[in-house]
Amino acid sequence: MTEIINIDDLERVSQLSIDKMTWDFWAGGANDLQTVAENKAAFSDYRIRPRYMRDVTAVDTKPKAELFGKKFAIPCGLAPSSMHKLAHPDGEIATARAAKTKNWPMAISSYSSMSLEEAKEAGRDNLLFFQLYVFKNRETSADLVRRAERVGFKAVLLTIDSPYLGLRFSERRNKFTLPRGIEPGNFASGRYAGPVDFSVEDKSKSKGPGTNEDLLKEAKPNVIDPALYWPDIEWLKSITNMEVWVKGVMTAEDAALAVEAGVDGIWVSNHGGRQLDGCLPTLHALPEVVAAVRGKVPVHMDGGIRRGSDVFRALALGADFVWIGRPVLWGLKYDGQQGVELAEQILEDEFKLAMALSGTVSVGQISKAHLTKKVAATWSKL
Repeated sequence: MTEIINIDDLERVSQLSIDKMTWDFWAGGANDLQTVAENKAAFSDYRIRPRYMRDVTAVDTKPKAELFGKKFAIPCGLAPSSMHKLAHPDGEIATARAAKTKNWPMAISSYSSMSLEEAKEAGRDNLLFFQLYVFKNRETSADLVRRAERVGFKAVLLTIDSPYLGLRFSERRNKFTLPRGIEPGNFASGRYAGPVDFSVEDKSKSKGPGTNEDLLKEAKPNVIDPALYWPDIEWLKSITNMEVWVKGVMTAEDAALAVEAGVDGIWVSNHGGRQLDGCLPTLHALPEVVAAVRGKVPVHMDGGIRRGSDVFRALALGADFVWIGRPVLWGLKYDGQQGVELAEQILEDEFKLAMALSGTVSVGQISKAHLTKKVAATWSKL
């Protein structure tokens, strides 16, 4: 059996035991996959400036601040992604248990294969965020929010980067559809009006741009509202006592508008490269968002993280927390809950070593002074 020593090993091994349609669904992204690749490659644009003779006998990897009143093992969490049952029969329950066991935070997707209630029972106080899309039928979204609050979620994570669906070639070619026995857990048993349809074949001629795993958005009346606008944050805050965060902020302009609208936190994300191909890698977007927010709300990010040193770089650029997506699915496919825990342990060990070898003994000591940037090829705003 292949020894798993890093996240790339988990990726390779999980691919060996999964069908092509599912693998393409996980690995794919919008159009030519430029942004998928650049999310990962962007970390190589920064080099760590190590400091020595610093006494690194005791290194504390815990975040510099609590998240919803709790200190986690590392400033890294399990990002929302859909349909974990594609990786393992226990689905999001296994993922949530891994989060609980390793003391990592977790966010769950609206399109999870288990219900938010089932996942919350497994993850307890480590399952914090409920990721949300706002439908034209606002009552569907409102009911999802009420369900999340009822079972103890701490925040709504509103995805703002999907007014329409990104064009994903592999899912079009494969005519992606969910296997028998797997369905969106939060929409099971006809709870909401409108069919839940993950097939691609009949949707490829739809009027809206793109087709992908979020085809539930095309199921009227639960179609995603492309008219979503910053004043809608007020509506969302009016229906819940949970915090309201926005996921998908990529510019200083939108960061400032988000703060002005009253959000409680910002999540820098480009949907894993699955929406707009050719947009900024999230690591490159992070500094301008952090500068625009000026510490008024927390700034989290996801996209391309494969190493503990990637976590270090993102924190040095101002992120308060980072999140991993695809590596969770690879670990889940490899060995269920234990596979996710393995992915978490790999990143914990690598992050702790990166801290020690850079001369930092606490997360609060990590700063931009620890980085230097490659400037041979640069992009500047026009």
